[in-house]
Amino acid sequence: MSQTNQINADLHCHSRISDGVLEPAVLAQRARDNGVQMWSLTDHDELSGLAEAGSAARALGMTFIPGVEVSATWAKQTVHVVGLNIDPDHPVLNQGLNGIRAGRIERAREMAQRLEALGIENSYEGALRYAGNPGLLSRTHFARYLVEQGACKTMQDVFNRYLGDGKPGYVRVHWSSLADAVSWIIQAGGRAVLAHPGRYLYTPVQFGALFDEFKQLGGEGIEVVTGSHSPDQYREYAGIAKRYGFLASRGSDFHAPAESRIDLGSMPPLAVDLKPVWHDWV
Repeated sequence: MSQTNQINADLHCHSRISDGVLEPAVLAQRARDNGVQMWSLTDHDELSGLAEAGSAARALGMTFIPGVEVSATWAKQTVHVVGLNIDPDHPVLNQGLNGIRAGRIERAREMAQRLEALGIENSYEGALRYAGNPGLLSRTHFARYLVEQGACKTMQDVFNRYLGDGKPGYVRVHWSSLADAVSWIIQAGGRAVLAHPGRYLYTPVQFGALFDEFKQLGGEGIEVVTGSHSPDQYREYAGIAKRYGFLASRGSDFHAPAESRIDLGSMPPLAVDLKPVWHDWV
């Protein structure tokens, strides 16, 4: 198993199709330049970048795993479920994602109204300039505009002051249910992976309930090594993976060269005693 774990797999990143800044083919080249051998594009609630990404990845000699990151609501918080090795043409998955994207547009307009009430004008139009896909306008696009306007110095400042959960510009939205997100992925032939669990603000009891329910619904993996985790959390979630029998995933969660904590393919390998989510894809 340890040899499989040493594969440089990056199974979580975003292109300009959602809230990244690079086109899918450019992202593929960056991944290959960084030594990635197995790569997945996992744009938020969107599949339209996969054809370009897959074609570019295969031309560069990488194994390409079609993916998506599905937004879900669980216990009144947003969680993300990465679907890996999905069929991008599956009608159930596409119908579900269409519904999520409709909710994103309504949310973006309300965020703009709240920011205008706080004295930040034209944020909707400003955020649109950063969006490759107007139907997927997100907090990240608004944050880039606020930094450009000098309202905040960094993206993190924007979330801390305006757009983080509970902040004055934040708009809660009900995404898919966790059950729906997992079901869509499974029906599309994919493997459901709970993304960056270290980012969620749950109590230990809630985390236990989340992991139990995710497993019961058919979820197979959790991200252990990710750009959203600290080294201590790599160890913490390795332990969780073993305790619950989850497959372990690895992904940079790369969005942009100037923003992301970790570049594509630059994470440490999975621990040798973990079973990787890609164990049967090699």
